[in-house]
Amino acid sequence: MTLDRPAGLAETARALAAGDVTSRALVERTLARIEATQGSINAFRIVRAEAALAEAEAADRELAAGVRLPLLGVPVAVKDDMDVAGEPTAFGCCGEFPPVAEDGEAVRRLRAAGAVIVGKTNTCEFGQWPFTEGPAFGATRNPWSTAHTPGGSSGGSAAAVAAGLVPAALGSDGAGSVRIPAAWTHLVGIKPQRGR
Repeated sequence: MTLDRPAGLAETARALAAGDVTSRALVERTLARIEATQGSINAFRIVRAEAALAEAEAADRELAAGVRLPLLGVPVAVKDDMDVAGEPTAFGCCGEFPPVAEDGEAVRRLRAAGAVIVGKTNTCEFGQWPFTEGPAFGATRNPWSTAHTPGGSSGGSAAAVAAGLVPAALGSDGAGSVRIPAAWTHLVGIKPQRGR
């Protein structure tokens, strides 16, 4: 695996486990890509640069000690409707939101698998529209054509993956909010059945 091109989730996890790359190097590259595209794609609402680097260093220590988890050291993003401890959850809305005390269940499971949470992606207000824009953060653009939307409401997550900023990102889907952005950005979006 080279750092010159984005890799998929499985390839990234394999390269980390094999020692071909460090989590710190991947997260540094991810943060640089996010910064370089934020003005044009605007996929992220919150970037956890300092926290993500610390998580990456901890993952590298575990990898060096022989620990193997499915996503150990892999940088991922989550939609801004999921709680990440220490960060606000704004659901795409304007206003001041206090940091939450603990991770939501999906984020807890990502961390249990070893993932490094690099940030929270944009979503339209309350996830109510099939596009990703709003007064709180502006418009998220489709990496394939920045004149177009990546869809919504999980458009920030789709744009982040389609642009190669992260190998995977979580969204949420009640009426197409993962499936629409996946289709509009040439990705595969999975909506597990209820209760899964």
